[in-house]
Amino acid sequence: MKHYTVLKKECIEGLNLKEEGIYVDATLGYAGDSSEILKRIKRGKLFAFDRDQTACDYSKEVLKKIGDNFQIIHDRYSNMKVDLQEYGISKVDGILFDLGVSSPQLDENRGFTFMRDEILDMRMNKEDKLSAKDIVNEYSYEDLKQIFYRYGEEKKSPFIAKEITQYRQKKEITTTMELVGIIKKAVGDVYFHKTHPERNIFQAIRIEVNQELEDLERVLPEAIELLNPGGRLVVVTFHSLEDRMVKQIFKKYSEIDPIVKGLPVIPIEYQPKIKLITKKPILPSEEELSENRRSASAKLRIIERIR
Repeated sequence: MKHYTVLKKECIEGLNLKEEGIYVDATLGYAGDSSEILKRIKRGKLFAFDRDQTACDYSKEVLKKIGDNFQIIHDRYSNMKVDLQEYGISKVDGILFDLGVSSPQLDENRGFTFMRDEILDMRMNKEDKLSAKDIVNEYSYEDLKQIFYRYGEEKKSPFIAKEITQYRQKKEITTTMELVGIIKKAVGDVYFHKTHPERNIFQAIRIEVNQELEDLERVLPEAIELLNPGGRLVVVTFHSLEDRMVKQIFKKYSEIDPIVKGLPVIPIEYQPKIKLITKKPILPSEEELSENRRSASAKLRIIERIR
């Protein structure tokens, strides 16, 4: 199973691993990051989450070759706090989020890509009910327009949503290239070839299918609370919506509460909980970009819990 882990060296260094620490890989994938973590925490424990059972099964075999001090949890990372409590874990020393879709998921026939003709699916967890096919065939014009605007930031959203709703009156939309053709017809050849709106539309549908932004918004504050003092939170994002959310939440928790700002003495409960290790995001090196073009949009942000 071929998978290139983006910014792996920088992520592992960012976690500032302790041999006896407890760590969470919130996005196990195909064990690229988890393998490196496990090698470095011989007396510690790794908890790894993934909603994709195929990834869990594959990664279990990979990690078993390194050690047995790990636990894989088949669940979405937004349930991290509750799931960890079942193992008696209330605090950890580091958490890693490597967001987005893994290379094997893109290369499998799951409809994540607009480059090949595949069945419209896009579910990271194959057991989830909602698929991309459901969205394009059942969502109303207004709902489609809204998710294309919100999650794809696509200015031609009304035209694309309208074309989808008209097309599906004659025939169910079932494949990726069928959807690409509808998008192209909606915006015209010139706009299509100049801006490639299919990228934005596929991103928007994938985010809606997997509830990615809702999960991220919910879990980041909980992840900060889970950290021990000195613990690190490392997040790799792949599009502007994710990065903006991460940046805003990190900013909120790294600043003095506005209620008491300006007081000569700030009560401890109003002081920042974290400090920014990266003021600006870390980007892939030229070497990494030459090895893996999918890393081009990646941004890495790191914080540390201080109280």
